[in-house]
Amino acid sequence: MVFSSVTFLFYFLPIFLALYFLTPFKNTVLLISSLIFYAWGELGYTVLMLFSIVVNYGFGLNIDKSKNNKKLILAAGICCNLLLLTYFKYFNFLSGLFAAHLTDPVHLPLGISFFTFQAISYLVDVYRGDAKVEKNVFNLGLYISMFPQLIAGPIVRFKTVAEQIHTRAVNLNQISIGWRIFIIGLAQKVLIANTVALPADQIFSLTPIELTTALAWLGSLCYSLQIYFDFAGYSNMAIGLGLMMGFTFPENFSHPYIAQSITEFWRRWHKSLSGWFRDYLYIPLGGNRGSSTRTYFNLFTVFFLCGLWHGAAWTFIIWGIYHGVFLVLERLKLSDILSASWRPLRHIYLLLVVLFGWVIFRAESIDHLIYFIQAMFGFSQATISNPYYLDLYIKNSTITAITLGVVFSMPVFAVLKTKIQQFKATGHSYTTVMCSGILELFYAVIFIYALMLVASGSYNPFIYFRF
Repeated sequence: MVFSSVTFLFYFLPIFLALYFLTPFKNTVLLISSLIFYAWGELGYTVLMLFSIVVNYGFGLNIDKSKNNKKLILAAGICCNLLLLTYFKYFNFLSGLFAAHLTDPVHLPLGISFFTFQAISYLVDVYRGDAKVEKNVFNLGLYISMFPQLIAGPIVRFKTVAEQIHTRAVNLNQISIGWRIFIIGLAQKVLIANTVALPADQIFSLTPIELTTALAWLGSLCYSLQIYFDFAGYSNMAIGLGLMMGFTFPENFSHPYIAQSITEFWRRWHKSLSGWFRDYLYIPLGGNRGSSTRTYFNLFTVFFLCGLWHGAAWTFIIWGIYHGVFLVLERLKLSDILSASWRPLRHIYLLLVVLFGWVIFRAESIDHLIYFIQAMFGFSQATISNPYYLDLYIKNSTITAITLGVVFSMPVFAVLKTKIQQFKATGHSYTTVMCSGILELFYAVIFIYALMLVASGSYNPFIYFRF
């Protein structure tokens, strides 16, 4: 079930919210609703998630009560989680490496990468003493299966929400703020991501003799906006829903396209995943505490595995290595060169590196990647010379979505919020009320328009379901 769907917005969400706020059994309602939400898309694999919950519950209890074998039990728990993830996510890929013919390929369960990483973080935090062991299996099940962030994150640490699972209060201000965040996420997904997704998919499906240089650049631009607003939109919807229920989920995106380096980009992009790799892999490997060579190795390893986490394909591995190489280069001398450069040049560098990275990420195969990159650099094999060929993929809606995507890639809402606070501080009550009213009207308009697009059955893919 997708957040930006008729089923979720018009049926599941209203019924869930009514039951959640009208009954005293909030955790029970949330747990059952989360299982229904998951079963809607993965009925056959709901048992797998329940198995993960029970197994990690047992490992957590044993880690907590063990005196001499904590590390061994932790290692067994991590291996168990990784074996599940490896089988369901990488078995087909590994079989292909050994030229094995699969008559029945293994299906990838929705959200397995996210709830597996959450389970591992729970075990590690219990082992480290950063979180208390959860002795109620239903509460741990709620943490792992909670539907707002179950399918695509953000990846929430148990210690972040453990106290809120047991006791939380919700007030009208929280609900109001959460609803606004949800609306922003829905608009990002429906109004921008879905609109640019159509030309992006069409262009990336072109053959070498159809792909012109201009189309290659347009496709890469559209996909760069699609993947950001698709994933950031889903994350914001999850964060907003969580806040409405009394949970505080971590921010997952912080305007990554305004970064000035790849290092800064990864501090802003998919922050919950970056933080997970930092705390549970990079630092345990030694982080930057050893020699420079060791630090570069650690960075390279983390981003190799980051690429592999995103998908079982050579293109994802290359994408991870690609980003790892630039992070190492920036730690060598490139960061000094960037710091001394004109700010717009630093931004152009970031955008070009990220854009080419998304082409690697989006490519269906190595051959697809090669001819797409060749086209971008002017070595197109296209036989089409009609200058209006580009117009087939550029509509008014596409131009509008690209414009909105560029504008809202910047912290527009943060600036507006700051301005309103400044008006309040200077006592301009009339202006404050007017600005607040305009902002509320804006939320209402984009919400209604987004609902209309959803109800019309417009193009509605979701990138991160495949991970």
